[in-house]
Amino acid sequence: MRLPRSIRITSRLLAGACLMAMSSHAHAAPAPLAPAASASASAATAAAHAGMLTASVPLPAPLSLPDAGQALRITYLSTNGVTGTGLVPVTAEVILPPGPPPAGGWPIVAWAHGTVGVSDHCAPSSNPWTERNRHYLGAWMKRGFAIVGTDYQGLGTPGGHAYLNTRVEAYSVLDGVRAALASVPGLQNRIMIVGQSQGGGAAFASAAFAPAYAPELDIRGTVATGAPYITAGLIRQMLAAPTAPGASYNPLVVYLLYLAQGQASYQAGFRPEDVFTPKAIPAYDAAASLCVSELTDRVKRDRLNLGNALQPGFATALAPALAAMEYPTLKLAQPLFMGTGELDRDVPPPLQLGLVKAACAAGTVVQAHVYKGLDHSQTVNASLPDSAVFTQAVMAGRPVAPQCTPMPE
Repeated sequence: MRLPRSIRITSRLLAGACLMAMSSHAHAAPAPLAPAASASASAATAAAHAGMLTASVPLPAPLSLPDAGQALRITYLSTNGVTGTGLVPVTAEVILPPGPPPAGGWPIVAWAHGTVGVSDHCAPSSNPWTERNRHYLGAWMKRGFAIVGTDYQGLGTPGGHAYLNTRVEAYSVLDGVRAALASVPGLQNRIMIVGQSQGGGAAFASAAFAPAYAPELDIRGTVATGAPYITAGLIRQMLAAPTAPGASYNPLVVYLLYLAQGQASYQAGFRPEDVFTPKAIPAYDAAASLCVSELTDRVKRDRLNLGNALQPGFATALAPALAAMEYPTLKLAQPLFMGTGELDRDVPPPLQLGLVKAACAAGTVVQAHVYKGLDHSQTVNASLPDSAVFTQAVMAGRPVAPQCTPMPE
């Protein structure tokens, strides 16, 4: 059974707090893309469609993964996730393992990244991987998977980035895989959707939208770490809780700033002063250009928290963005792996286990793990051995052991 709509919407807002963990990439200037010969040759005779490649360039070695094979930065068309109609360009990186592909081609990890910002220069495919994610995705590549990592609509391409919009995330992820399969030799249509933190939520959303939006994709399972969900009681606790002793700011303000910037990109007449106090308006303005680490520093410097940054009617003013955060369903067609750190302070375990409980209740096959003594970031790579067993099973079509009430291990 699904939780009430208001709970699910608010859970996506609070999901932004999980992005406080390391962003997927450092920040550098994006490289221009050249038209892809194969795409430009066919564009004259074929109608534009979601998943169509429009440009491709080699990905510079510093932006790729260690010991990788071919690496590309591609541009493709995706359905506009804000409106649900029309096509928009989106960028992604495609990284193949070294050597010749196996019979049938490399299976794919569709990677969903965490918060980086809303400005084009924050786009993940234009920046190097963090050490944590380099190790994590390098391990997936060593398992024999190619990596297809979208930037999401509006990051590195024209138009604003509708931050935390589940449909935007899902369409970008799924159409990136379509584009890679249609244009990059050596890939096969056998897919794992993988994400961490906000990307864990994006991975869940992609699996939820896929049966209706991209039924031709052979998705075998979803792996998410640090992905949140909450109950009505936890909502009340978190919104009523005072700023922690010794804390000079609340990280949730960072994500509300990005959320408002995203809504402003598609809602004519949006008034930030209906959301934020005069004290927070300068940080709102800065959020348009600052990537996540820099904006976090700004929020710290301005000592912003929910009490001094938000207007009483902020939720009403942000209603369109809040509604766009809802998952379309909690019942996934394929099994879900969930990894949670026992000592996660970015997304407290009750939030993540709330998603486990809700997905299990909806009928999703969930295998959940809680990692004893580990925090939000440490859990990413610590989960690799368990996700390897899970992945081997779902890729082979074997059942996985469900676990809806995990204990620390």
